[in-house]
Amino acid sequence: MRLSRRPFNFHVASYNVVLIDHHLILVHHRKPKTSEARLKIQPFATEQYFSLYEFNAPYPLSCSDCETMTVSELLEFSQTTIEEFGSLRLGYTESQGDAGLRESICELYFNISPEDVVVLTSPIEGIYLTMRTLLAPGDEVISLTPAYDALNNVVEHVCGNVVPWHIQPTDQGWKLDFDQFERLVSDKTRLAVVNFPHNPTGYAPSNKDFERMLQILDRHHVWLFCDEMYRGLELNPMYKIPSAIESYSRCLVLSGLSKTYGLPGLRMGWLVIPDHEIRDQLINWKHYTSICPAAPSEKLAIAALKVHETLRDRNVELVKHNLDIADQFFKRWPDHFVWRRPEAGSIGLVEMKLDAFGSSNVNDYCHRLVKETGVLLLPGDGLGCSQPFVRFGFGRKNFAECLSAYETYLQS
Repeated sequence: MRLSRRPFNFHVASYNVVLIDHHLILVHHRKPKTSEARLKIQPFATEQYFSLYEFNAPYPLSCSDCETMTVSELLEFSQTTIEEFGSLRLGYTESQGDAGLRESICELYFNISPEDVVVLTSPIEGIYLTMRTLLAPGDEVISLTPAYDALNNVVEHVCGNVVPWHIQPTDQGWKLDFDQFERLVSDKTRLAVVNFPHNPTGYAPSNKDFERMLQILDRHHVWLFCDEMYRGLELNPMYKIPSAIESYSRCLVLSGLSKTYGLPGLRMGWLVIPDHEIRDQLINWKHYTSICPAAPSEKLAIAALKVHETLRDRNVELVKHNLDIADQFFKRWPDHFVWRRPEAGSIGLVEMKLDAFGSSNVNDYCHRLVKETGVLLLPGDGLGCSQPFVRFGFGRKNFAECLSAYETYLQS
C-alpha cells in the first residue's frame, strides 16, 4: 500500500494533520527535549532597577563603585601623555588580552604568569564564560548568597542545581557558617561560587576560615570561582586574605578595575586561570561573546595599573571617611535600621525595620523613595535577600550630601 505523508499547511494545537491513504490522521508533534524554561534566564533585578533611576536620581546612596575620574585625570595621574593615548591604533586586539597588560595584572598576585590571565571586555563576561566552561546541566553548585544577581542566576540557568550557602546576620555583624559549608560540599559538588570581600554585606572571612574553606573544597576535588572585585578595599589589615588563586590550584579568580579602583567606565576585568585546559576552553567560549578587548580600554587599564596602589589607597580612605559619617547617622536612627558595619569593600547591607517606615515591602519603599525625593537605595530582594534589606554605597565623594538628603526626608 502506498502512503502519502504530505501534511497539510495547518495544525491543530500540538498535532499535525496528515493525509494517509485518503484518511486524515492527527499526529502528535513532540516538544523539543529542551524545555522553554531552560531557554530563559531570571530577570536581572538589580540592573533593571538601576536602569530606571541610576542616571537621573540626584542622590545615589547605593553606588557599588568608588569615586571615578576623567580620562585626562587618569593620564596625568599615571604620567601617560595624551600623545601616547592618541597614537593608539584602533585595530583588533589579542583575544587573551594585550601582553603588556597581562604582565601588569600579574604584579597584583604571587606566582602568576601572563599566560594565566584572560582579559575581558567586561567583568561580568567572566561570570558567563566560567559557567559555560565548567558546568553542564545537572551539575551541583554551592553558591554564597546573597550576591550580585549574575553569580547565582547564570549558574542556575546553565546547570539548574544551585545549593545556597547563606551568610547570616548577627548582633555583631555578618557570619558565615563553615560547618554548614562542610556539610553542603560533597563528591557530587562540581563548583563553589564565592565573592570576597563579600558583595553586598562587606563581610571578609578570617585567614583561618578562608583556608578551611579551601581545604574542604580540595578534599572533594571541587572547582572554585572566586569573585574578587573588591579585593584591596579591606578597611583593616586584619581583614586581608590572599587571593584564592595563590592558595588553590583548582580555581578561577575574577577581578577588574570597576570597584576598588573606581574605573567602571573602562569595563575592564580579567580572569586568572592557571589550568591551561580550562583556560583554552574558556577562550573558545570568549570567541563567541566578545572575541577581544577594546584597545582604548586596554591602554587606559595599563595606565591605571601603573598607579593602582595610589588609586586603591585613596578609595580606602574615602570609604573609611564615609563609614564614620554612616556610623553617626545610624546611631541617630536606631528604631529604623540595624547597622552592621562593613569590614571591606565599598558597600554594605542595611536591615530596615519596616514598621517604623509604615511600609510592609522594601521594594515598594525604595521605588517610592526615589520617585518622591531622588534618593536612590537598592532593595535587597534582587540580590537574594529574604529579609527587608537595602544596599548602601560608601565609595563616592557625595555620600554625605546624599545621606543628608535622605535624613531630611526621614525627619519630615
